[in-house]
Amino acid sequence: MLEGDSVVAKRSVVLVCFEGVQGLDLVGPWEVFVEAGADQYALRVATVGGGPFLSSSGLRLSADDLSRVREPIDTLLVAGGQGIDTAVANPAFVGPIKRLAATARRVGSICTGAFALAAAGLLNGRRATTHWGWCERLAREYPLVAVDPDPIFVKDGNVYTSAGVTAGMDLALALVEEDLGRKAAMWAARRLVLFVRRPGGQAQFSAALELQAADREPLRDLQAWIVANPAADLSVDNLAARVHMSPRNFARAFARQVGTTPARYVERVRVEAARRRLEESPDTLELVAAQCGFGSGNSMRRSFLRIVKVPPADYRARFRSAGS
Repeated sequence: MLEGDSVVAKRSVVLVCFEGVQGLDLVGPWEVFVEAGADQYALRVATVGGGPFLSSSGLRLSADDLSRVREPIDTLLVAGGQGIDTAVANPAFVGPIKRLAATARRVGSICTGAFALAAAGLLNGRRATTHWGWCERLAREYPLVAVDPDPIFVKDGNVYTSAGVTAGMDLALALVEEDLGRKAAMWAARRLVLFVRRPGGQAQFSAALELQAADREPLRDLQAWIVANPAADLSVDNLAARVHMSPRNFARAFARQVGTTPARYVERVRVEAARRRLEESPDTLELVAAQCGFGSGNSMRRSFLRIVKVPPADYRARFRSAGS
């Protein structure tokens, strides 16, 4: 706790885990709460049957018996990991989560822990997220959940869900800020050498990273140069000249190795750059468009509609709302 801050009653935080949990899903949020103030939070880990259990990487952990955790608790968080399917199939795992969630002030999940909340019916009719690689499955298996694959965490009422692994630390920082204020969250982030709270609406997965890297140089180096210089002249003729190829041969080689045309790749890189600026800066849409290589705000808008499915203004508004 920061010097001069008032002392408050400890908030009970229970982190629910299982055999095969992703270790960072548990340890990451735990460390955030500890750094925010050991005198502010009473932390405990719980699993079915209690006792020692292993994370997916072989880390040996210890926990209380989940069935013996009793109300009242302030915050219930369910971690994720490779063992989530086995855990969710066990009524002794899902039942206590549902029971504890009924009286907890707030409930949340990290990564695939969202499947546990969904199995307990806690996400029905709510917007939620999980690790980008599991979003499609979550939506398919739980059609009553409005799955949003984009943000690093989502708040819907008193239910919070986060994306994969390190996003759990972002969620924990947001919870600390709610409880103790921005000053305490920034203190914890600095102590842990973290980015000072990424807002929840920030994209969890870079669109540019979805595209495969070229098999060999010089196209692989050219891809990196494009990402670093979205406002440059990225026409096929200019890109071909940079790698000493004819425009025709360059376009064919690029499409073969990267899996898309140079124009489509450039468009996605520019949209990604614009998304970051819309998330992080107050610049006007026209200025963002110019900074990211779009010929005009209208050009950026068309690309956003094609790739992000919403116009830039709506994206910025949604981002700020999700991160508030």
